Amino acid sequence: MLVLDQIDERIVQILSREGRLSNVELAAKVGLSPSACSRRVADLERRGAILGYRAVIAPEARRGGFTVLVAVGLSEHTRAAQESFERAVSRAWQVRECHNITGAVEYMLRVEVPDLAAYKQFHTEVLGALPQVRQITSYVVMASPKDERA
Repeated sequence: MLVLDQIDERIVQILSREGRLSNVELAAKVGLSPSACSRRVADLERRGAILGYRAVIAPEARRGGFTVLVAVGLSEHTRAAQESFERAVSRAWQVRECHNITGAVEYMLRVEVPDLAAYKQFHTEVLGALPQVRQITSYVVMASPKDERA
């Protein structure tokens, strides 16, 4: 488990919202000298608290815009079935996230496609064609009032 002090927590919090902030600006916001701030950021990266930096891209710019959360139940509860399913969804450009979960189904996917017709095609020809898939339940996202994914 990573142990972060208050300054490290503040650095992580600020960088999660403003990843392009310069070191000088970040140092001013957390009350450190630029050199001390730079050392702390490097240490947070080295320890794995900061995994990387990325641009947040509008779904419409990635062939998205229509988002569906999809609960997927498998027909078999074996490692081979899970690995095969995970390989298949990792190749599907429509799947933006895949989470192995507990409960009535094994996976929750976040799928982004241009429109309902594209989702129907994905549902039928990609997910529906996987032999290990037993159940598919779709939840169309109408709005996302809070979304902190980076």
